[in-house]
Formats: sequence, structure tokens, C-alpha cells
Amino acid sequence: MIGFAAKKTLRLALLLASVTFLTFLLVHLSPIDPVQAYIGADLLRVGPEQRAEIAAYWGLDQPFAERFLRWAGSLLQGDMGTSMIYREPVASIIAGRFASSAALMAAAWLLSGAIGFAAGAFAAIQRDRLIDRMIQTVCYTIASTPAFWIALLAMTVFAVWLGWFPVGLGVPAGLLAGDVTLLDRLHHMALPALTLSVAGIAPIALHTRAKLIEVYDSDYVLFARARGERGIRLFLRHGLRNAAMPALVLQFASFGELFGGAVLAEQVFAYPGLGQATVEAGLRGDVPLLMGLVICSTLFVFAGNLIADIIHRGIDPRLRFVQEVKA
Repeated sequence: MIGFAAKKTLRLALLLASVTFLTFLLVHLSPIDPVQAYIGADLLRVGPEQRAEIAAYWGLDQPFAERFLRWAGSLLQGDMGTSMIYREPVASIIAGRFASSAALMAAAWLLSGAIGFAAGAFAAIQRDRLIDRMIQTVCYTIASTPAFWIALLAMTVFAVWLGWFPVGLGVPAGLLAGDVTLLDRLHHMALPALTLSVAGIAPIALHTRAKLIEVYDSDYVLFARARGERGIRLFLRHGLRNAAMPALVLQFASFGELFGGAVLAEQVFAYPGLGQATVEAGLRGDVPLLMGLVICSTLFVFAGNLIADIIHRGIDPRLRFVQEVKA
């Protein structure tokens, strides 16, 4: 366990160093001018001297290497910098928006896992029948459909045509923060969460179907059938545990796709979370905020892969045996 923890810590450190350096370099090479984006509509009223002062204030007049080392040094001291857009500490902005994004992604994660596993298990039980082919067709269609198009379609149908959900935002417009109830927040979060969960259903369903079919074709299930076990009893005794664990591992390993889908969903629904802040920071050249969000997303994805790895090692004794042999 000590060796495993040491390897993961080293990988995390190398991953953070690589991701932050490449992100800083790409922002530096980006055609977006941070000073111009910072000035915005007042571009014609700001002279060259004022532009130079703004660049000097934010350190944009320094060479790339010096800017990166300065930012990295501040980060190692616990300072993530100040956002150019909001004029607030980056840590405060991320902390304020984390709750909204965490609730959205958690709801979508649970829905996609539950619906995907149920659909995959039902398709495997009804193997080669009409319902199995229908579930596979729907899953392949979802997997090949862009997430933003699903979000726009859901908004058009459920928000505009039917009026069941609000069109966007995280809370009702015009209400004071103290007047917003939990029901209001859930009502505004429901449609983005449902939209985001749809994108994660297909891989879980198809993986569960394939794994459960493999289990049903095994010798011990054939022996169970010979003893008279059928239907739900056969699934609960032999299929559920063998198919649930791989699906759970895959679900934790999909944190990267979950965060990427949240960025698109929050942008379409104007949901005030980390995804919307990421898009805004990138378009307006807010380097400190963008770097802070990149670090958070990297830690989020790494945590999901780490949990998936731990679960996989816990349920598969062959991996523990290989680790002991190597040690």
C-alpha cells in the first residue's frame, strides 16, 4: 500500500506539472489578447499608456518563463492568484461555484449509473430479442450524439414547448439570495442534470450488457440453469454482483467525460458552475482563473481514476497477486 500510494502521488505531481505547463503555454500562444478582453467595450477609450499599465499590473508584460515561474511559486505557497474578470481570489470563486457543479455532476452521475446499469442488465436478460435491439440502438444513438445537441433538444422540448422546467440559470431570476428555496434550486438543476446523465447512460449500459452476457455464457451459470434457476433469481444470485462491480469501476473512471459534459451543459443552460466559469475564463483570457479551474478538473479526474483503480484491485485478487510478486 505504501508503494501504491507513493506511485500515485508521484503520478499526480507529474500530471499537475505537465497539465499546468501545457495549459499556460497554450494560453500564451492563444490569439486572445488578455488586455483587450479585460478592457472589453471600453477599448476605444483606453490609450496605449493605460493598456501598458494594465498589462504591467497583471504581469502580462513579462516573458513567458518568468510569468509561469512566478505563478507556480505563488501556487506552491497556497495562492492561486486573483481573477481578472471578477477581481476576486481564484480560490474563493472556485469554492463558491463548486457546490453548484458538484450537485449537478453528482445527480447526473447517479442517474446515468442507475439507468445505464438497469438498461444494460435488462438488455442482457432479453438477449437477441426486440427489446435488446431497441436498447442497443438507443445507446449507440446517444453515444454518437453531441452533448450540446442533447442539451438544446431537451431545452426546446421540456422548457420551451412543455414548460416543465426553466430555460436556464441556477435560481429564479429576480429573487434575492435569501428568498431562494431548495426546491427552486432543484427545479433549475433538474433539466441540466437529466441532460448530462443521458450522455453517460450509453457506455454503462453497453458495458453491463456485454459483461452480463459473458457471465450468462459461463459454465457455473449453465450449471445453475441445469438446477432450475431462472429469471430474476438467476440474475440476483449470479449476474448482479459480477456485472455491478465492473460497471462501478467504469462509472468512476468516467469522471473526465462527466466534467467535460458539465462544461457544455452549464454553458447551454447558463448554469452558474465551474464549467461556465471555465468557458468564460478561456474566452476572456483570465489566466489565473483558468489555471485554477484546470487544476481542479485535473484533481477531479485523477480522483475518479484512483477510486476506480482501488475498487478494481479490491475486487480482483489477480491484481493484488501481481503487485505482491513485483514487490
